[in-house]
Amino acid sequence: MYLNYVLFRQIFVQIEQTMSLRTRKLTAILPDLLCRFASNFVKVVEVGPRDGLQNVKTVVPTDIKVELINKLTECGFKSVESTSFVSPKWVPQLADAKEVMGRISHHPGTVYPVLVPNLKGLETALTCGVTEVGIFTAASEAFCKKNINCSINESFDRFKPLLELAKDNSIAVRGYVSCVAGCPYQGEVGHGAVSHVSQKLLEMGCYEISLGDTIGVGTPGKIDKLLKDIIPFLPVQNLAVHAHDTYGQALANIYVGLEHDIRVFDSSVAGLGGCPYARGASGNVASEDLLYLLHGSGFETGVDLEKTIRTGRFISEFLEKTNCSKVGLACKLD
Repeated sequence: MYLNYVLFRQIFVQIEQTMSLRTRKLTAILPDLLCRFASNFVKVVEVGPRDGLQNVKTVVPTDIKVELINKLTECGFKSVESTSFVSPKWVPQLADAKEVMGRISHHPGTVYPVLVPNLKGLETALTCGVTEVGIFTAASEAFCKKNINCSINESFDRFKPLLELAKDNSIAVRGYVSCVAGCPYQGEVGHGAVSHVSQKLLEMGCYEISLGDTIGVGTPGKIDKLLKDIIPFLPVQNLAVHAHDTYGQALANIYVGLEHDIRVFDSSVAGLGGCPYARGASGNVASEDLLYLLHGSGFETGVDLEKTIRTGRFISEFLEKTNCSKVGLACKLD
């Protein structure tokens, strides 16, 4: 089935304008869920402003963050993960979360998810008018304790009141599962653990699970085996892949995901990122490189590659760091 995503979004936005606020929130993720069934469409979730910047040592002013998010919106990304409502003590780079959310240009048809670690984080996010949040746990007990200071089961207990409040306010919730291909503390991670944690999050109310290769140790063979083992127990239309490129395997692993009919992938402009709680975790797969792969393979994303390259150069130049996107470095633009 062929479906023009951009046209579908434009029609939906016109319909959306006639809806009540509550109905708009309830239907915010509908176009993307429907479009996942169009075999040529891939949704790219841009995580640069949050996952990309959280580990950057250079202090990024609010003005730059707002400009970055607005530029990514102009590129055509329909989901731009914008910030995180965590304690500034743990992630000082994102201490301006409320101001960022208040100043960005909220474009119709684009969602601006934020990460929330607990109920307090969600309560603060609600004051900013968010329509989608992300929660995070891990398939590794050791990583869970290092990252959020609790066991996997304890993380579920924390999420319960958060998910209830989200449901009461018609907020979509996306679940992140870290270390699906390996953990920096315990090593190998069982596929049964990945399946169990993902199933639990879906049962609790998450609409989508982002499977994170947090330290980038996955290989095509490893990811293929993982997906073969877990997809029989999980609806593939509710799965996404979040690949880090530590060992240069991210694009190859994403292609394996495509072969398993996964149609949502996370990426970060200019390959920004890394996890502060995972030794050796370099940046996310670069959005520019992912788009080049997808467009060259006949998939539709609704995202402008040239604008994304320019945006990657913008943030790399500000940070005075090498652009980690190979496409961003290779392409000659006027």
